[in-house]
Amino acid sequence: MIIPLDLLVDNTDNVYEMTCAAIRRAVQVTITGDEELEEDGGKVVSTAIKQVLTRTVQYRLEE
Repeated sequence: MIIPLDLLVDNTDNVYEMTCAAIRRAVQVTITGDEELEEDGGKVVSTAIKQVLTRTVQYRLEE
């Protein structure tokens, strides 16, 4: 399975922030591509969620 469900269930971070980060990452992956995308069967949103949950990509809030 592409999305690590155990990390998703155990996630204690702000769900809204994580969702926004995954959406932004999905846009980035769509525009620029990613090497993990082919491994995940071309599923952009699932790849973005996995990268945010596993902290492969980092995000921060701008004020």
